[in-house]
Amino acid sequence: MEFRDKYKILLAVLIGSLMGPLDGSAVNVAMPTLSEFFKAGMTTVSWVSMAYLLVLSGLLLTYGKLGDVIGYKKLFLRGMLLFTIASIFCGISPLIGILIASRALQAAGAGMMMAVAPAIITTTFPRNEMGRALGFNAVAVATGLSIGPSVGGFLLYAFGWRAIFFINIPIGIAGYFWAKKVLPEGQVLKKATFDVLGASLGFIFLMTILFYISKGQELGWHSLTARMLIAVSIIAFILFIINEKRTSEPMLELKLFSNRTFALGNLSCLLNFTAQYIMVFLTPFYLEKAGFLPGQVGAIMTAFPLTVLFVAPLSGMLSDRLDSLLLSSAGAIICSIALFLMGKLGYDSSIFDVVWRLMLFGLGNGLFQTPNNSSVMGSAPRNMQGVASGVLATMRNVGMVVGVAVGSGFFTFRNSYYLTMLPYTDGRLADEAFIRALRDAYFLAAFIDILCMLALLARGKKNETLKRKMEVH
Repeated sequence: MEFRDKYKILLAVLIGSLMGPLDGSAVNVAMPTLSEFFKAGMTTVSWVSMAYLLVLSGLLLTYGKLGDVIGYKKLFLRGMLLFTIASIFCGISPLIGILIASRALQAAGAGMMMAVAPAIITTTFPRNEMGRALGFNAVAVATGLSIGPSVGGFLLYAFGWRAIFFINIPIGIAGYFWAKKVLPEGQVLKKATFDVLGASLGFIFLMTILFYISKGQELGWHSLTARMLIAVSIIAFILFIINEKRTSEPMLELKLFSNRTFALGNLSCLLNFTAQYIMVFLTPFYLEKAGFLPGQVGAIMTAFPLTVLFVAPLSGMLSDRLDSLLLSSAGAIICSIALFLMGKLGYDSSIFDVVWRLMLFGLGNGLFQTPNNSSVMGSAPRNMQGVASGVLATMRNVGMVVGVAVGSGFFTFRNSYYLTMLPYTDGRLADEAFIRALRDAYFLAAFIDILCMLALLARGKKNETLKRKMEVH
């Protein structure tokens, strides 16, 4: 394939990879406005984001396999079309319930694009260029996350909340026709059948366990509803494993996890994103508590994704030439050091003190993500790139949910502990308890990134023999 053709394909993928993160981070800015417009409480309005995240996380694995069966181009185009149509429904929603349902539909479309984007890249670019291409994909995601709040704030101020969704329409239409023109048809598994039962059980398991993790503190970890969610998730998981072992065309080929590069690479991805979202969730609360203005908080937080934006393509190019294990391990330990240093922040810390730590964390994440993604995708057989891509995307999203839940739960636990144990009796008690609990949460995140590094080091060499055996000739 010629150079120009490959990068035309990459551009089409990058448009899809940009849309989801851009929309998601822009919508978060509009939450207070949505609450006021629909006369709904923040608990209800939170479902605008929660519905999107749960549906997206629950469907990524299914879409990965579906891409292998029907073709990556077909699924990618359907995803972009569905995302664009759902954006129209979001923008014209007269009721909060319709907006939430439209966001779920939007997530279904975004999941199709997200699940097969890495698979399209890895089947388009040769092994010695794969890291660079995946690095550009990481740049698209980081760009969406970094400019989303600013774009959302501008559209909200200038045109109102509906514009945040309507902006997706011209991008989606242009992206759809460009992708339709340049994406190759690719090979499909002509004799394969789609495992509907496995897909349903996997979706039920992911939806219930993620809902429990994200809402467990609000529901009560030991409440009847929480116990029912756990029971359903366990039953669905057991039935899913039994079904995948028995069916001739499983949705998830369990033998993939016999490959240590694939299994531990995905585990390290889960751990890294868990640590990342502990930091992402808690840091804005610290910045507001430290006296920074809301506008400053948003600007300061962009230091992290902006650094990833610049580092990811460089680490991708390096991973095509150097040992990806060395790069991703170095990235994980840099993340851990950055999080430890975040724990040293106080109320008198300057903007510079916060920004350089966030940039160091961005450096670590940029070094980790692209080489790790490249090695995971490279360890999977060519006919299972969709499944591999879906698993990796699922680990990323599960890590986000777990990170927010662990961050908020652990912080609340430690804050309550310090409120009862510290000797202060004046107004300093709450402030001191807050900063100490925050420190402990950052240290926990640093420890999780150490576990991430250990998982990477335990990978060893890729199991190429197993990979070849699983190839469909």
